Amino acid sequence: MDYEIVELPAYRAIGLKWEGAYTEIPALRELIQEMNARAGELEHAVNTDIQLGLSYHLRPDGFVHYSVYEVGAKQQIPDGMREIVVKPMTYFRIHHHKGGDIGHTYAKIYQWMKENGEYTPLFESEAVYYDDLPIKHERYPDDRDLNDPHFDIYIPIKKK
Repeated sequence: MDYEIVELPAYRAIGLKWEGAYTEIPALRELIQEMNARAGELEHAVNTDIQLGLSYHLRPDGFVHYSVYEVGAKQQIPDGMREIVVKPMTYFRIHHHKGGDIGHTYAKIYQWMKENGEYTPLFESEAVYYDDLPIKHERYPDDRDLNDPHFDIYIPIKKK
């Protein structure tokens, strides 16, 4: 498995928020496409070629997801959008390849977390999570195939 441990600084992002059950995933896909279409509303986007998917497993039957773009300080929040500020974190980063099984990629990440001996997924103390990989940040290139995407996965981690 080809992975890296990376540190990213804090950043501000703006976009659309979705919260739902796993059975409602088709609605999330529509929201992601809507955010992609609205990216032009973000005049101070850092990079509109990379759409972010920030997932937080705060429900037993699903999760909260922000489909966003990183933005600069001058960016106003367009109607219907939300702001999220991501603190600086250390991440486990891996690339999911087109044609691969996303579930298998996440299973490999979880197996690595159990066996590596040095790092564990980050569980923020003020939240209750319902997944062994509670926070998942994904970075999608603009040229991805929505039905068979390639993207980078970032899992916030901390030392054991």
